[in-house]
Amino acid sequence: MLYQRDIYGKTLVELGRKNNDIVVLDADLSSSTRTSFFAKEFPDRFFNFGVAEQNMMATAAGLASCGKIVFVSTFAMFATGRAWDQIRNTICYNNFDIKIVASHAGITVGPDGSSHQALEDIALMRVIPNMKVIVPCDGPQTAEAVRAAYNTEGPFYIRLGRAKFPTIENKPEFVLGKAQILKEGDDISIIACGLMVYEALRATELLANQNIKARVINIHTLRPLDKEILIECAQKTKGIIVCEEHSITGGLACAVNEVLTEEYPVRIMRVGIRHRFGQSGEHEDLLKEYNLLAEDIEKAVKKIL
Repeated sequence: MLYQRDIYGKTLVELGRKNNDIVVLDADLSSSTRTSFFAKEFPDRFFNFGVAEQNMMATAAGLASCGKIVFVSTFAMFATGRAWDQIRNTICYNNFDIKIVASHAGITVGPDGSSHQALEDIALMRVIPNMKVIVPCDGPQTAEAVRAAYNTEGPFYIRLGRAKFPTIENKPEFVLGKAQILKEGDDISIIACGLMVYEALRATELLANQNIKARVINIHTLRPLDKEILIECAQKTKGIIVCEEHSITGGLACAVNEVLTEEYPVRIMRVGIRHRFGQSGEHEDLLKEYNLLAEDIEKAVKKIL
């Protein structure tokens, strides 16, 4: 079990040692986002903007226009919601080399409650031209995602959680835009991102006891999306379950629907947050309340079959 944000902070330091053109911006949350690791080692390349996320994004654009590689961090709610205008009109319109790595996304923010639980952030970022979107499934994949963003020009949104994530062992090599097949099965395809990848794998164990063979796909990159794997799942299995710690509107489920409606229509069911705001609570209790556990995936599979 690892904090994705710990891995992010350590990876930033690693990259900062390699390239003096990397600068890091934060909005008074560096101890939580772990950009404090970078600030400690490279204080002259770290800038704290206080609670001024819109100014931070605009300044990031200015730095990028001068040749800097800019990593910008705050909580996902404030990065994507409060500063959407600057991200769209200043960062993405100009295709600047800016990596927005936002932590505390999803319902598992827990006790901070609805105001801090970003359940719409993927939708907000996925709709903007030029933006690439990654949702790592665990700590090690967070490091791979940050390195991939560093090595790829243009704007990125990388979505991290607050809680510790279980590590998914024996994953295939991380390739930007290429989904990972974690388990094979010919009855149903379970497509997931982020924390829900672990729950999808748990669900396969419950289903195996009922002689149901599930295929599990980790869609770590939502833009650019791996269309080929989605079409393959539609062709090889009897239906698809899409799982995300995000609203069922505008996120991974919609991305999957958009592809398969045009390419290979198949029945799809969604396991996600259904038109509700978040609320304060322990993250384990919230996953249960919002029907985001392996048992909920199991129910959806049985319904579709």
